[in-house]
Amino acid sequence: EAIKYAREHYHIVLIGHAGHDEVIGTMGEAPASITLIETAEEVANLSFGLESKIAYLTQTTLSVNEAAMVIDALKLKFPHIESPPKEDICYATTNRQDAVKQLVELADVVIILGSQNSSNSRRLREIGEVLGKPAYLIDGASELRPEWFDGVQTVLISAGASAPEETVRDCIDLLVSQYGAILEEIVTRLEHVSFSLPKELRILQAASD
Repeated sequence: EAIKYAREHYHIVLIGHAGHDEVIGTMGEAPASITLIETAEEVANLSFGLESKIAYLTQTTLSVNEAAMVIDALKLKFPHIESPPKEDICYATTNRQDAVKQLVELADVVIILGSQNSSNSRRLREIGEVLGKPAYLIDGASELRPEWFDGVQTVLISAGASAPEETVRDCIDLLVSQYGAILEEIVTRLEHVSFSLPKELRILQAASD
């Protein structure tokens, strides 16, 4: 999307967190065309003319609510701003946050699988802490500490949007093997949003088949 808008001579407003891997990569595709903002307050500092061609993109691991405030501010200031044909906000991020909020009261401790530089993973850990439960963000099962489970009956496990399924499974398997844990999966919301592969990747995929 960034490359497409840049080729069409749009000014691109990227909503995301400075230093995030995805933001760095996206800005690297069209550095002369992209302006990064993180908050709705920063929209006031954008100096594009009302007749300028402007489009916005979002970091995919923002929550829907987090991005919506900035998008609303952009649309208020630039009513003609273009958006991608399919919203690229990561609904999985919002759904995970809602799930942790709903389930944390049932748990004694919260374990989040994800990278330390993942903003959505850190947010999940913060939700657990704010709601009064010990919460830990780890990269994998090897970082689990026995003292976290002293006197603990129920462990809530969630993961950042980009955490591999294998990493989550390894953590569960360790709790089962070492502590005799019984796994209960609780569905809080069914996800129906899907994204097709970019054309370039579909071509590569077809070639490999």
